[in-house]
Amino acid sequence: MTKKWIPLTCCICLLAACTGNSKEGDQDAGGAMAVTPQLSYTLVSIYPHDTSAYTEGLLINEGKLYESTGYTDELPQTRSLFDVVNLKTGRIEPKVQLDTSKYFGEGIAFLHDQWYQLTYRTKIGFVYAANTFKQVKTFVLPVKEGWGMTTDSTLLIMSEGTNIITYVDPFKLTAVRKISVEDETGPVLNINELEYIRGFIYANIYGTSFIIKINPANGKVMGKIDFTLLKSQQRNAFAGAKEMNGIAYNPLTGKIFVTGKMWPNLFEIELNQ
Repeated sequence: MTKKWIPLTCCICLLAACTGNSKEGDQDAGGAMAVTPQLSYTLVSIYPHDTSAYTEGLLINEGKLYESTGYTDELPQTRSLFDVVNLKTGRIEPKVQLDTSKYFGEGIAFLHDQWYQLTYRTKIGFVYAANTFKQVKTFVLPVKEGWGMTTDSTLLIMSEGTNIITYVDPFKLTAVRKISVEDETGPVLNINELEYIRGFIYANIYGTSFIIKINPANGKVMGKIDFTLLKSQQRNAFAGAKEMNGIAYNPLTGKIFVTGKMWPNLFEIELNQ
């Protein structure tokens, strides 16, 4: 693959370098949570991204980057689909494309040789065979709405746009555990796209430029990453760029891909921790 590098001056401008002073998960003397530390990252490389892709999910499976997208009437160029992203062009060659008169595609996950896909408000999820992408079955979502999804290699993990994250049995497709996500100010709402990285859940907060790091044992926010500079740069580059959304972790390299709805670029980053 061909990596596209940006000039050093731009790298400096786009590099989030703020770090918190408190240790992750620390509490003050009164037992209250300390201020959430801000985590930093290094920008590694930039790739093109399809500006018609209304990003809902992003993941890496067997070294390939997959993206799922949604459709909205206000943006007729959008579609509800998912498949591999061509990193040279940013285009998605869809193996799965939903009927947009019925479904708004949301997050995806891969587990036990099957693909899982959420839909927004129809309470329907889809399961597909690993290689053929043939639909195996549908299921009723065990969450309020379908938003983001990831896996810890044993269970599916789903968000619903609230502060609740739900663990789901991938065979029975029923909820087995729920956690409430909170920081020092209280419940963290609008949890969207999810990614499980080295024992923690990372989540986009819809409508913001933040990704938070969550302790799955208790739902406490351990840190946050501010991508305001990336979002501003994307909106300057393309007027139609929308909210930040999409996190994909590559366990082979330790790098993370992030992007946003209808952003012109995908960004490969490395967390400084």
